[in-house]
Amino acid sequence: MHPTPPLITGQQGPLDALVVGASGGIGLALARALAAHPGVARLFPTSRQAPASGPLADLATDHPGVVHPLTLDLTDDDSLAGLTQRLREAQARPQLVINCAGLLHGPGLRPEKSLAALRRDALAQAFAVNAIGPVLLAQAVAPLLRHRLPAVFASLSARVGSIGDNRLGGWYAYRAAKAAQNQLLKTFSIELQRLNPQACCLLLHPGTVDTELSRPFQGSVARERLFSADTAAGHLLAVIAAATPADNGRFIAWDGRDIAW
Repeated sequence: MHPTPPLITGQQGPLDALVVGASGGIGLALARALAAHPGVARLFPTSRQAPASGPLADLATDHPGVVHPLTLDLTDDDSLAGLTQRLREAQARPQLVINCAGLLHGPGLRPEKSLAALRRDALAQAFAVNAIGPVLLAQAVAPLLRHRLPAVFASLSARVGSIGDNRLGGWYAYRAAKAAQNQLLKTFSIELQRLNPQACCLLLHPGTVDTELSRPFQGSVARERLFSADTAAGHLLAVIAAATPADNGRFIAWDGRDIAW
């Protein structure tokens, strides 16, 4: 038998992992893959609703002692403080943190086709989840990354958040919020390197994935470029596994290629 490849570069023994936004889509696919991976000692998947039932509860039942679902709302400061406290109580030393939370559309919220469609409340919603939430998550877990072990903090961004790659326009709120996340976490990556020289922060573009987030906008996507959540999770875990501290602060696509800021 071939040895199981490590989840992160320099991993020695099973590690603790945290997946934020794991109630569905890419987050749930990542949680399932990590729960079944022998390199994971404990997995802490989070969702906004109490995980008393549903896919995360089922995952905990299937992997007793490994999966420990938590409730987390990235837009609530008390919830973020509670996450830090719960991880401290569990004596967790996260070596892999993946943020999958994101907001593109919802009740009363749609990507804008023109400037005339832009609204203040849409900007506020998009920034709260896609930009402010990820950096406040980094703030919440940063004290737990002082363990000096190899670690990766990864957050899902999007190619449409690239300023240099913006050729089509539109989608004002989502584009701007993802670009803001990139800048905020790029800044965090510099502090993270001082906090833990063996850690790195990655901004990851998963491609177009067949999830609720992208479903209304898949019409022009070629079939070979529309990934299942499980396929996307595999791509992302491969990029994470290949990363080293030298990759700290990179904005990377699912295929390992850099994306222009």
